[in-house]
Amino acid sequence: MIVVDNSESSRNGDYVPSRFEAQADAVNLIFQAKTQANPESSVGLMSMGGSGPEVLTTLTTEPGKILDGLHRTKIRGSSHISTGINIAALALKHRQNKSQRQRIIVFTCSPIAEDEKAMIKLAKRIKKNNISVDFIAFGDLEHDTTKKLDAFNENVRGGDGSHLAIIPPGPNLLSDSIITTPILAGEGMVGGAGAGGAGAEGGGEGGGNQFEFGVDPSMDPELALALRMSFEEEKARQEKEKKEREAQEGKSDLEGIPEGDEKQPLLDKAGEPSGSGSGSGSGSGSKDADGDKKDDDADKMDTA
Repeated sequence: MIVVDNSESSRNGDYVPSRFEAQADAVNLIFQAKTQANPESSVGLMSMGGSGPEVLTTLTTEPGKILDGLHRTKIRGSSHISTGINIAALALKHRQNKSQRQRIIVFTCSPIAEDEKAMIKLAKRIKKNNISVDFIAFGDLEHDTTKKLDAFNENVRGGDGSHLAIIPPGPNLLSDSIITTPILAGEGMVGGAGAGGAGAEGGGEGGGNQFEFGVDPSMDPELALALRMSFEEEKARQEKEKKEREAQEGKSDLEGIPEGDEKQPLLDKAGEPSGSGSGSGSGSGSKDADGDKKDDDADKMDTA
């Protein structure tokens, strides 16, 4: 389950274009990373602002439902982080595929009303239920807020998962900063990978630049398509030039072969091959034939 912070603090514009819009972009990134890593993975969405937490989208593999839930979210009130985590854990408990690992990713950019003891108690209960909780804290956070998050993370952290990422305001997009954190490790993302929501953990491809042309199609499909079309056009152009060059070379080789006289017959009157070499032979042959004829005439006897 992904829990977004839609409190009044999310209106701040220290992240482009705003804190809430930056969360929406990051939610889409996490969803794509999770579902691409394992087709059985599913992601849910809920908010923790306003009058109380609300489940916006139950566990799903359809990105349209996640986007619809983000579109219906209204910015209002203050955050209820403790109640939000409890409801997210309850939603994970009723998942259809019990073999899926349970994970909660919480975005927070507002002060935490709960005290440190309450956060530690909540962390121990969540850990007992084998649920991993990742915090993505961004914005101008007070020291008291980061202290509570550190205490929660220390008590909920197990053998795998449950990371805390504190991302201060900067020129980079929130989603770009999340990619480099351990939260998105192991799902085939650049520099690490993606994780999010509840789902079975799939083996990530890992590594740095494993995408074709160095662009993730899920992040920028238009750029990936343009690069692929450019590559195909260049490949076709090179093949065309190669064929034209081979055809030109073959034509030049044939030009060196002399052409015969098309009007000259292939055989002479005597049935011998015609040509300069065979002409003399055929001529002498004809002379011999004439001599034989004369000899035959001389040998003939007069019978009259």
